[in-house]
Amino acid sequence: MLAYVGRRVLYLVPTWLGLSLLAFVVGDLTPGDPVRSYFQRTRGRPPTAVELARMREQFGLDDSLPERFLDWVAGAVHGDFGISFSTGRPVFDELSSRVPATLQLAGAAMLVALAIAIPVGIVAALYRNRLVDQVLRVGSLLGASLPGFFLAYLLIILFAVRLGMLPTLGRGGLPHLIMPALALGLGDSAVLARLMRSSLLEVLGENYVRTARAKGLRERRVILRHGVANALNAVVTEAGLTFASLLAFSSIIEVIFVWPGIGRLLLEAITQRDYPIIQGFVVFAGTVFVLINLAVDIAYVWLDPRVTLAADRARQAGAAP
Repeated sequence: MLAYVGRRVLYLVPTWLGLSLLAFVVGDLTPGDPVRSYFQRTRGRPPTAVELARMREQFGLDDSLPERFLDWVAGAVHGDFGISFSTGRPVFDELSSRVPATLQLAGAAMLVALAIAIPVGIVAALYRNRLVDQVLRVGSLLGASLPGFFLAYLLIILFAVRLGMLPTLGRGGLPHLIMPALALGLGDSAVLARLMRSSLLEVLGENYVRTARAKGLRERRVILRHGVANALNAVVTEAGLTFASLLAFSSIIEVIFVWPGIGRLLLEAITQRDYPIIQGFVVFAGTVFVLINLAVDIAYVWLDPRVTLAADRARQAGAAP
């Protein structure tokens, strides 16, 4: 197990390098000059040639792309991701100040998704092809089809404008969290509910479930202990990837609700051509996905003892050409 975990952690290195190089190349190909844009935004006038050259040297943009990339990697190894073009603060400080807000929002959205998906999936599976199942399946399809930003505006109109129950802007207590969490989590709850339904139906058709019923166990125990417990394996895997997506791609919801998270910071950096912030976000997102995938793999083995990391590696080795 430790060797497996160590190898997966080492995967972070090529992931970081590849994503960062991609961010550097795309940023370098983007039209416009970030230094000129920064100068005009902060000084209110176009820079002279001397001022432009001085600021490019200050930001390290007068070097070639390979040189800048190698310098950035050397600094990143020591936790130095550069200085933000917009604020003049270290990128690490900018990101770390926003991560708690995004963690709070993504965690609440994940709780919303699971709290809805698991009961809905169970009920739909137990009443397969009945009216309840059909209604829940249609509702899940609609939930998965609605864009998050559209749902966010519907929630604002209903709970803020019409009913006046919830605040719409900023990060505060629980009332400020409810609408962003719903807007971010409801779409994923629909996907997880459909997965829970199909997984439970598959498990209920297994021989060991029929054996448990033949032994005279109560139906509730059969459903919960032998059905739901095993059906959760697939849901846990998908939930891990969903949580990573919520952390990395909550930008639109954060902008709508003026939530001071890392996604909103990314959109601000894109509009201001703040390449160090963008590169730092890319590293953050890549790290989140790799670490959560690792946690999901370990949780899968813990939930289903029949699955072993050694067996998985053996299958991969046998499938290799």
